[in-house]
Amino acid sequence: METLLWFCNWSTLGVCAALKLPQISAVLGARSSRGISLPSLLLELAGFLVFLRYQCYYEYPLLTYLEYPILIAQDLILLLCVFHFNGDVRRAVPYIIACVSAWFILTLQQWILDLAMNLCTFISAASKFAQLQYLWKSRDSGAVSALTWNLASYTCAARIITTLMTTNDLTILIRFVIMLALNIWVTATILHYRKTDIKSE
Repeated sequence: METLLWFCNWSTLGVCAALKLPQISAVLGARSSRGISLPSLLLELAGFLVFLRYQCYYEYPLLTYLEYPILIAQDLILLLCVFHFNGDVRRAVPYIIACVSAWFILTLQQWILDLAMNLCTFISAASKFAQLQYLWKSRDSGAVSALTWNLASYTCAARIITTLMTTNDLTILIRFVIMLALNIWVTATILHYRKTDIKSE
């Protein structure tokens, strides 16, 4: 069991170290953020921030959440890329300020953090639905990386295992199960529209 826990923790950390790199690379290669939903990215960033703060506050084992600072940094880079290719990087500044402010506001009172964590699953799910809606509306996966979403599915599956083996926190477990299902759905949708694009060419 310890070997499985070690593997899940370290493989998740390794995958997350490169999770957004295919997406960032696709955006930079296309020189476009076409296909990427800004609301989805912002909601994902908010969900990651709340989740990291919750884990830190309750002093859960470091290896069960060490990937979140990496994911937040990668999302911030992706956010800057999206604003850059949409014409104005300075528009990202208020969002970055909001993230930094939220980090401190979340722990002013324990009930604020607990409420935020309970809403975190809905925020993260809304992020996935925003991306799905964008894909359905545009019927084009554009520069969206299926690999990134597939890797996110793996990390959710691994985190289900680590949560069951360490904290057994039901709120976190439910979050990972829902995120796994939604990440698989987004991956399938990206691949569907990618095949549609190939057929039309």
